[in-house]
Amino acid sequence: MKIVTYNVNGIRAAMGKGFIDWLTATSPDVLCIQETKAQPDQIPTMDFTMAGYHTYAHSAEKKGYSGVAILSKQMPDNVVVGIGIPEYDKEGRFIRADFGDVSVISVYHPSGTSGDERQDFKMKWLDDFQNYITELKKERPNLIICGDFNICHQPIDIHDPIRNAKNSGFLPEEREWIDGFMKTGFIDTFRYFNDQPHNYTWWSYRFHARENNKGWRIDYIMAAQPLENRLQRSVILANAYHSDHCPMITEISDQ
Repeated sequence: MKIVTYNVNGIRAAMGKGFIDWLTATSPDVLCIQETKAQPDQIPTMDFTMAGYHTYAHSAEKKGYSGVAILSKQMPDNVVVGIGIPEYDKEGRFIRADFGDVSVISVYHPSGTSGDERQDFKMKWLDDFQNYITELKKERPNLIICGDFNICHQPIDIHDPIRNAKNSGFLPEEREWIDGFMKTGFIDTFRYFNDQPHNYTWWSYRFHARENNKGWRIDYIMAAQPLENRLQRSVILANAYHSDHCPMITEISDQ
């Protein structure tokens, strides 16, 4: 199973930059999208159907904001939208699809960059998300969590850890959270295969950041510990240019 995560920063904008051609060429079995920024009737479901994919989406109530989706070649056995907490679910941040014994989640964690209120919201979400996943694992132990976590885990994951130490996305409490989350039984699949620096998934549109590779690795595919012996590879696809993020892929074996 080839699983890709991609924050597209607006699915309609990405479609205008050759997204369908990229999707066809990459041919993932499951694609987890974040920041669709589209209402249900604005998601190009027909184009995805023509490309061979079933489409499942969770849009935010606010237009042009947030939103997640899962595209899959195989029809899932079950799809769950939201985590059952209205203040989060109205922002379109979570969708899950079950394929046999494996559950794939597309999640978009909040950003705290707009001020203290949203940073507080982010930290509360992280705690509630942790609690939700802890309970879900009892029912669905083979979880794969794909998405934009809006957190760099280690100094190796950000181009300038010193100057960004007090910025949202690299705050000590955020890094502590992601560290604790992984210790509950999750594998950062990219780091499982690659311990090299200068591997990022997001770059600012300012100051030629992408050209100079001054980025942040804030997009993850986390695999629950029971899936460790099924992990095949995990790679950042840095040559995709439909967004200020780039996608990453993780492959797992059937058994």
